[in-house]
Amino acid sequence: MLKHLFATHPIEAAPHVDAGEHIDTGAHGDAGLKRVLTAKHLILLGIGAVIGAGIFVITGQAAAMHAGPALVVSFLIAGFACALAGLCYAEFAAMLPVSGSAYSYSYATLGEYVAWFVGWNLVLEYLFAAATVAAGWSGYFNELLGLIGGMIGSDISLPSTLASAPFQFIEGHIQSTGALINLPAVIIIAALSGLCYVGITQSAFVNSIIVAIKVTVILLFLAFAIKLINPANWHPFIPPNEGEGVFGWSGIFRAATIVFFSYVGFDAVSTAAGEAKNPQRDMPIGILGSLAVCTVLYIAVALVLTGIAPFRILNTPEPVATALGLYPQLSWLKAIVVVGAITGLSSVILVMLMGLPRIFFSMARDGLLPPGMAKVHPKFRTPYLGTIIVGVAAAVMAGLFPVSVLGELVSMGTLLAFATVCIGILILRYTRPDLKRSFRVPMVWPISILGAVSCVYLFWQAFEEHWRLMVGWIVIGQLIYFGYGYAHSKLRKSLG
Repeated sequence: MLKHLFATHPIEAAPHVDAGEHIDTGAHGDAGLKRVLTAKHLILLGIGAVIGAGIFVITGQAAAMHAGPALVVSFLIAGFACALAGLCYAEFAAMLPVSGSAYSYSYATLGEYVAWFVGWNLVLEYLFAAATVAAGWSGYFNELLGLIGGMIGSDISLPSTLASAPFQFIEGHIQSTGALINLPAVIIIAALSGLCYVGITQSAFVNSIIVAIKVTVILLFLAFAIKLINPANWHPFIPPNEGEGVFGWSGIFRAATIVFFSYVGFDAVSTAAGEAKNPQRDMPIGILGSLAVCTVLYIAVALVLTGIAPFRILNTPEPVATALGLYPQLSWLKAIVVVGAITGLSSVILVMLMGLPRIFFSMARDGLLPPGMAKVHPKFRTPYLGTIIVGVAAAVMAGLFPVSVLGELVSMGTLLAFATVCIGILILRYTRPDLKRSFRVPMVWPISILGAVSCVYLFWQAFEEHWRLMVGWIVIGQLIYFGYGYAHSKLRKSLG
């Protein structure tokens, strides 16, 4: 059964996997996708997806509402869980270098139904992440307009009715805010979707430029703000427990679930495996390299941010700018941070919009989604129909809904996918030991099991509060699978 899954899973250019051999997807990757990405591109792709909302948006909410200065511990916990999953991802990506990420890996190890469940959670991750980050991007963009307006003596910022979500979630219910639409969020998604439509080479080039800008801005922030740290802001390091998930160790773990959103981008590296030049060597480097760089930057920023400002004032859409606003002598740095946030969040949106169509591509190749999702543009060699659909859906969500709940749903979907990958790599070690692995997870038993347990534990922290939304998403996925995917499954048809 497993051998058949490897033979039929969407690798058209490599219909068989022989013992001791790598899986070869050809010079053009999955069904004509261009193999142009190097290890450097993949590391930058990961940094582009990971560094952004975690530093410029999520840190403030997590510190002010859950962990306080101990936010750095939350980042360490989330980073630890991500590192364990990242090792499993690296082995999979080197052994099965195709588009589809955790969906493809689950298909090859745990079967079609589990793969669909994982793939549907990845849809939640990428689609909601793009919308969530776009909403945060809108806040910084309007902040920039305000700064420019102050310089020219005229208010050019957008009114709140055109720059905020018309709906909000309060105690599980949707309520109106009086706004019309978050227009900047819609515009940035439309622009970046157009870039993804044109091609992977152009997208990777633009992403490299954006990564250079935002990393420079973060280093500037660390270099100048570190001199202003007031150790009193770190006391108490773990604020007393004020309720379930608010400060104390329960707050630290609750914050770890929230900031897990900050790490989800490294999964996007594996979605580009079908377009990597040498995936067996470059995919592990791209995944683990980007994760290491981003973890160090997150910890440094969390320490400095909570050191220069009381953590309770950081619950704003732009916490870094808020903290710098306490120091008039660094007004120039605040302006640079706003620009860096805009570019940084742009790269996160770009990678999310680039990753999801490639997951749709793999699912459609298996017959679980309509075949149009697997069509490749004859000129640009991109999954263009999926790119259009993802762009439209993300723009609608970003224009209508707020950041908070959507961000937690992203973390929940991602954690389930990561846990499945950890279990899948362990199963494959015993069901297909003959496959040649250019990268192997060390101490696979403890690492894979601990990775799965860590991810499920963090998932449960948010599920207790948002279980209705998560269950609703899962039910929708089941309806699509049994209403369309089951009847059109290529695997089921091949098995008679």
